[in-house]
Amino acid sequence: MSENSQKSSVETMLTHAGRNPEDQFGFVNTPVYRGSTVLFKTLADIEAQSQRFLYGRAGNPTTETVESVITDLEGAFRTKLVPSGLAAITIALMSCVNAGDDILISDSAYEPGRKFADGFLERMGVSVRYYDPRVGAGLAELMKPNTKAVLAESPGSLTFEIQDIPALAAAAHAGGARLIVDNSWATPLYFKPLALGADIVVHAATKMFVGHSDVMAGTISTTEEAWADVERVRTLLGFFSSGDDAYLVARGLRTLAIRMKEHQERALEIASWLEVQDEVSAVLHPALPSHPDHDLWQRDFTGSGSLFSFVLKPAPRAAVAAFVDHLELFSMGYSWGGYESLCLPVVIKNARTVQPWTQEGNLFRVHIGFEGVDDLKADLASALQRYSVAR
Repeated sequence: MSENSQKSSVETMLTHAGRNPEDQFGFVNTPVYRGSTVLFKTLADIEAQSQRFLYGRAGNPTTETVESVITDLEGAFRTKLVPSGLAAITIALMSCVNAGDDILISDSAYEPGRKFADGFLERMGVSVRYYDPRVGAGLAELMKPNTKAVLAESPGSLTFEIQDIPALAAAAHAGGARLIVDNSWATPLYFKPLALGADIVVHAATKMFVGHSDVMAGTISTTEEAWADVERVRTLLGFFSSGDDAYLVARGLRTLAIRMKEHQERALEIASWLEVQDEVSAVLHPALPSHPDHDLWQRDFTGSGSLFSFVLKPAPRAAVAAFVDHLELFSMGYSWGGYESLCLPVVIKNARTVQPWTQEGNLFRVHIGFEGVDDLKADLASALQRYSVAR
C-alpha cells in the first residue's frame, strides 16, 4: 500500500493490505501456496540464507498476507500466524520463561491456556500463579524477582471482566516481566493492547478473524524487543500454518470491519433486551452501563464484540436443559465468531482459583450471529419461558 493508503480507514486497509496483484499475475487475492521445499540456485545462495523464503515451515506468500495485515492492525513490529489460539498462547508464554521462572495468569483466562500452564509449564519447572482480573496496579504486590510473564485477557471470555492493561503493563515492566494480552474478543479494530503497554498480543484467529467457523488459526504480534524470543520458540517447536488455512484467514479479514460492526450492534441490542427479562438476574457485557467495568471499557476500547454472558435465576439442571435443548436458532458449541449464533451453558466454579465465582444462578455465554435480531429474541424468549416452567 502507498503512504496515502496507509492513512486510510480501517475498512480500506482491510480491503487492500497484504496483497499485491502484480506479484500474482494480476489475481486479486494471494493464492494458496502449498509447499515444503524451496529451491536455491547456487551454493552461494544457500550459504547466504537471504532468500525471502527458505523452507515451507517458515512461511510462504499466503501466510505473509495474513501476518502483514495483523501487524498493521495491531501496530506491531511483526506477527506470526500459528495453528490455533492455544498455540499462540503457548508460544507467547514459553518465549518469556526458563526453568525456575514464575508467571502470573488472570483468573478469568481462557481455560485451555490455564491447562497448558498447569499441566506443562509447571512440569518444566515454571511456577504458575493466578491473579484477580481486577487487580490493576495491585499486580505490583504479586510480582516476584523471577516473575517473567503476565497473561491478561480483556475481557475474560466467560465472565467478561475488563482488565486495566496500562496498570498491568506498568507493574509487569517494573518487575522485569512481559505482558501478554489475549485480544480475541474486541480485535485490534476496537482495542490496541500494544499501544497501552503490552509486549505481546495473541488471538484465537479461529474466531473473529476467520469469521466462518471453518478453520483453526492463531496469531502472535509483538513489539520489536519481544519478537526474537517469540520467533525463536515458534521455530524450535515447529509451529506453522498451511497456505490453505492462511487463505481462509485472509478471506475473513477482508470483511472483519463490516462483521464486527454488525456483531456489535446485534449483541448490544440483545444484551439490553435480556437485562429486562424476568428470569435474568445479570447480563455480563462490558459495553452496558450496568457492567462494573464499564468506565474502564469506555476508557480503553472503541467498540465491543459479539460475545457476552448472562445469569439466570437459580434453577436445577432440568431447567438448564429445558433452556438449551430446544433452541431453534442458537446452537451449543465452543468457540465463536461465525455467522451462526451460539449459546453455551457454563460451569465456572471449577475454572477459578483466586477470585471465586459467587454469582447465584446459571451462567450462559452467547455469541450473536447474523440471524434476524427479532428471530433471535423470540428463540431466547421461548427458552426463558421453558426455563421458568422448569424452575
